[in-house]
Amino acid sequence: MNIRPATLNDIPQIMQLINEIVPIMQAAGNHQWDSNYPNPRVFEADIDKNQLWLVEDAGNIAGVIAITTHQSPEYADAGWDINETTIVVHRLAVSIHHQGKGIAAQMMRQAEVVARQMGLTKVRVDTNVVNLATNKLFPKLGYVFAGEISLAGKPGMRFNCYEKIISL
Repeated sequence: MNIRPATLNDIPQIMQLINEIVPIMQAAGNHQWDSNYPNPRVFEADIDKNQLWLVEDAGNIAGVIAITTHQSPEYADAGWDINETTIVVHRLAVSIHHQGKGIAAQMMRQAEVVARQMGLTKVRVDTNVVNLATNKLFPKLGYVFAGEISLAGKPGMRFNCYEKIISL
């Protein structure tokens, strides 16, 4: 398996992955994503900004991750200085055919690589409080719980925030 930047040609396969996992997420009570989000325009914007990465396995997309510096204003509610430039992970997803193989951990390590390349020492991520897999994964990878927040546009949902300090 290898990790690489996504291209516009990858969007149909990315959307196939998203369309496979959203019903499973929702069945588990995680309504963070739906038929409207994430969508091809979101991924096109990520690609235009060179911030979307893929894990490939034999030509198939096994996982996708947006590695950005965009922090939601609500991150301040977790005690974070949102004016400080940090890497922020968004749109982390693993294909239903590749779950349990360490793909998410591999993508989170890529976020740390990007942070180091940019001279940054913090990686931040949020996840729905009901997303058991990521709430277990992030602490396992050394991410520290920073607080629980709400996000605009996601009424009634709560999100756990995690941060990892990395060395350069």
